[in-house]
Amino acid sequence: MSLGPEASVTDDKSAPDADAAEVRGPAEKAIAGRSLKQIAWRRLKRDKVAVGGAVVVLFLIVVAILAPLLTKLFGHPIDEYHIDQIDQTFGTPIKPFGGISSDFLLGVEPTSGRDVFSRILYGAQTSLTVAFLSAFVSTILGVVFGASAGYLGGWVDSVISRVMDFLLAFPQLLFSIALVSVLPYSFLGMDGRWSRIVVLVGVIGFFGWPYIGRIVRGQTLSLREREFVEAARSMGARSPRILFRELLPNLAAPILVYTTLIIPTNILTEAALSFLGVGIPPPNPSWGGMLSDAVGTYQINPTYMIIPGAMIFITVLAFNLFGDGLRDALDPKAR
Repeated sequence: MSLGPEASVTDDKSAPDADAAEVRGPAEKAIAGRSLKQIAWRRLKRDKVAVGGAVVVLFLIVVAILAPLLTKLFGHPIDEYHIDQIDQTFGTPIKPFGGISSDFLLGVEPTSGRDVFSRILYGAQTSLTVAFLSAFVSTILGVVFGASAGYLGGWVDSVISRVMDFLLAFPQLLFSIALVSVLPYSFLGMDGRWSRIVVLVGVIGFFGWPYIGRIVRGQTLSLREREFVEAARSMGARSPRILFRELLPNLAAPILVYTTLIIPTNILTEAALSFLGVGIPPPNPSWGGMLSDAVGTYQINPTYMIIPGAMIFITVLAFNLFGDGLRDALDPKAR
């Protein structure tokens, strides 16, 4: 029997799909995959300790950037002396707890009476500037030499590896003291503070690159034997393209982690050099220099030593916690 034109013909396959969609309902959705970046970000957010360290690090960076503004609002100029706050007999602050008051939030410096709050702010600016710039120099040199040694191998690997071993065994503090003693107080048109910052960045960054270089070299030795590198070679890719397009993206995670972990080491190195008198020259503020100045008065005025020491401790701890959390988040084998 033929069907008339008024009869509707439906597709037999479309009806079950429509019925299945009604059964599933809007609640059920397709499972969406997550990229490695999304997985790492999700892991990092769950690590409360690492997030807390990151918050402290961001706060310190903002404080260092806004140091001139915060000094005008809540402090006094770093080169302004307040002799009226100092006991002329003992050279210590008149008020208890290092002279802490509403006018001087963190007290005053012994003998000179300078505002500790303002000097802590500018000290943070100095320490973080040296730490970040020297970490940047170390990372660039470490990635270039480490990746070249691991990928090229042969005599290139031997020469770069021996140079790294030599720099790791070289006494950095003695070299810094000798170098700073022969350099002029200011050069390249910069004042004493910024010229010394350039010197510290160069010294710390130059002696710090072998630590990252060894990590990058080891990772490159492993990655150069992988299938995607062999595939790039078979397609005629040259060594620069393989290094920058194939290897470096896979090295981004360890480079980022070890750069984060080398920053607190640079902060401690700058503080140690300033404490020994070869860092930031006085009267420019630095946390290590403030600790050095507090050595003569810490028995009768421990506050002046506790405050910069606590700032160094908090900063280094925050960077280490954030770096450890970042390493765990970027580890592909971690759960």
